[in-house]
Amino acid sequence: MFTKNKNSEPVSLLRYWTVRYLITLICGLVIVGIVSGYWIKYAATEKQLEVTRLFAEEVADRVVDDDGHLLVGATLHQVLDNRRKFMGVDRNLLLFIRNEQGDLIYSRPDQLPPLLQQGLDRMLSSADRSEKVKQPNGDILYVVKKDLEYNDKIIGKVILLFPEADIKVSKEQLQYLVIMLVSLGILGWAVIYFHSRRLSEPIQNVVMAARQIVEGNYDVPVNKAIKEREIHELVYTFKEMADRLRQLESMRTELLAGVTHELKTPVTSISGLVQAINDEVVTGEEEKEFLEICLKETRRLQKMVEDLLDFNSFAVGAIAVAQEEQNLNKLIREIASQWKIVQDPDGVSLYTNIPEKQVTVFVDPGRVQQILINLLNNARQAIGEGGKIELELYETTADMRIDVKDNGQGIPKEEQALIFERFFRGSNKKDKVRGLGLGLSFSRMIAKALGGELLLKESTSAGSTFTLILPKSAA
Repeated sequence: MFTKNKNSEPVSLLRYWTVRYLITLICGLVIVGIVSGYWIKYAATEKQLEVTRLFAEEVADRVVDDDGHLLVGATLHQVLDNRRKFMGVDRNLLLFIRNEQGDLIYSRPDQLPPLLQQGLDRMLSSADRSEKVKQPNGDILYVVKKDLEYNDKIIGKVILLFPEADIKVSKEQLQYLVIMLVSLGILGWAVIYFHSRRLSEPIQNVVMAARQIVEGNYDVPVNKAIKEREIHELVYTFKEMADRLRQLESMRTELLAGVTHELKTPVTSISGLVQAINDEVVTGEEEKEFLEICLKETRRLQKMVEDLLDFNSFAVGAIAVAQEEQNLNKLIREIASQWKIVQDPDGVSLYTNIPEKQVTVFVDPGRVQQILINLLNNARQAIGEGGKIELELYETTADMRIDVKDNGQGIPKEEQALIFERFFRGSNKKDKVRGLGLGLSFSRMIAKALGGELLLKESTSAGSTFTLILPKSAA
């Protein structure tokens, strides 16, 4: 027994896409936040380095006098501290000044921690070679260097170091970043929610309409204008399908009544006539006439049952089509001749227009005969006495075509799209000719099985023309 897993139950389109977009949005914003955080840290570092370089230039200007001597007296501490506070340089800044010989002649602060004092020489040597140095305790120090020059001659060097941990990102920048990311998240979620809801609404309407169709209500209103082409096509194609189903349901109901009536009529006639003969109500010649009528009604009833069985068998593919090489000119002449003899169409003229050039194709002659006999019978019913039917064979570049043309009253325009529907009977024939309305539908199915097509070429008040299309090679 099949059991439904709760995890496999479908969810609404609105929930499905909003949740997934929200997850995608959050992941994207997290990535943006990380990249932005690194960028802010990088910008803060560059800003700190730039300020430190300016301070290094300030120191270089202060310690070299007009004669090229290095001034590192007792007052330099206060002067540099004042300038550092004025420029906003971090208080943990380490300042070293070396002379031309590389000797350390000044440091600030002058009392370094013992651990830093022990590794000072190695640290200053590393500072000459790189932009960063590592303290003995593992902390990273950024290095800013400035040569002391006099008359284009280097007479010393200023070395500034500050810890990486002292590079601070302003609280305002972080607040702006958080506000921006949160705002983008809310805005993005609102946008996808709005659009998903707008997208899911017409689809939900289609679902509700489908449920109405399941319950037998085919009147599906579609009034709201939809701008999205795909959704518009979905909704209006569904509407057309519903209209089609309503037509088919109406035809099915009418068919049931029509088939019941058509089958009941000969059964009732046969029953009444046989009852009269059995009760000896009629005798002699009249009894014989009653039996002939019974036979005629029996054959008609048999024909209708055979049509139903043949149509059903062909619809499920149970009837095979045996194609063979056939002279189409000769076949059409034989079909026309047989129809004249069997039907004995008094007052009806049948003309054939067959080219002299012999055409050989692969077809099932019996199936072609079924189609043409049905078309000829329909034409006769349409024209009545004194009418004319034309049977024409002609060739195109791709196929062979057979036209059956009559000069009857034609098919109403509103019925032309339905004439190949099963069990459909036009208003011109419904009250005049008894039948099930399977002829044209059955004939089209045979034509398609042969690899061709049967279509209504034209129909006006001057008559109708049906065209049977047959391929030149085997289907």
